[in-house]
Amino acid sequence: MRKAPGLEYLHQPVLVRHVVTYLVHRADGIYVDGTVGTGGHSLAIAKNLRGKGRLICLDKDTEAVGLARKRLAFPGERVLVVKANYADLDKVLEDREIKAVDGVLLDLGMSSHQLESSGRGFSFSKDEHLDMRMDPDDVSTAHHLVNSLSQRELETLLKDFGEERMRRPIARAIVRARTGRPIETSKELAALIKSVIFPSRSTRARHPATRTFQALRIAVNRELQNLETFLNKIPLLLAKRGRLVAISYHSLEDRLVKRAMSEWERPCTCPPDFPQCVCGKVRLFKRLFKGCVKPDRNEIGENPRSRSARLRAAERV
Repeated sequence: MRKAPGLEYLHQPVLVRHVVTYLVHRADGIYVDGTVGTGGHSLAIAKNLRGKGRLICLDKDTEAVGLARKRLAFPGERVLVVKANYADLDKVLEDREIKAVDGVLLDLGMSSHQLESSGRGFSFSKDEHLDMRMDPDDVSTAHHLVNSLSQRELETLLKDFGEERMRRPIARAIVRARTGRPIETSKELAALIKSVIFPSRSTRARHPATRTFQALRIAVNRELQNLETFLNKIPLLLAKRGRLVAISYHSLEDRLVKRAMSEWERPCTCPPDFPQCVCGKVRLFKRLFKGCVKPDRNEIGENPRSRSARLRAAERV
């Protein structure tokens, strides 16, 4: 039987100094960590709050919520941990009669606990059941997708959510392998993918199954849909000068965040020769810096999983 997770296994937060710098502009404000995980970022944020400062932490992973509540046991009402999807932030705030907040953090990566100790098949280096659900109450699992989708559907999934160039041979191999019996574990799936993709000679090359596992996880948890829903809602949930800080780890997420921030920053889109504005568009945000912030060599050396992180930040105007 798998042991229950404890505080001895904590995720190392990425770009934590930058998160606090760009997010906490008012020490007595109300902030949200939309993906609390095991609480690394939240701990740093909460330590920088003063007076009436509050932090609301969300996560749809039941185990993460339990870990965060233990780690973030601040006195009084400084920190509140809620089991909820960040895409439902509007409902969480409405339930607590909060009209707007001063900042929201999204760390869209997976925690080390989920990869190493959750037992849900997120890692291709583990021999675990193909589950990949963040929320155990969700219905769809990676096992269901791998063993029920047609070859064409698998190819589409690998293209849309994994940007996998070798999607056709991978999908073909999956369909062929499951003919005799279902593909049950993460290790079994990873070995199957490795058998059909010629490995790179580079010692720093990614495991051949990386993009497939990413695609399955995104599909199971509807990650891109959740992010799009959140980005559509967040302009109405931030107070004036409120800030959004988002950390992404692959191009699909980063592209959505970058596009949204660029669109928010644009004012009137009417042709320059129009005598007056007819589009009604106003500037919603200003970006706090151009481009994105990436981990430096020291952080990557201490935490290799941080190497793909990209932090973007914008302020409500």
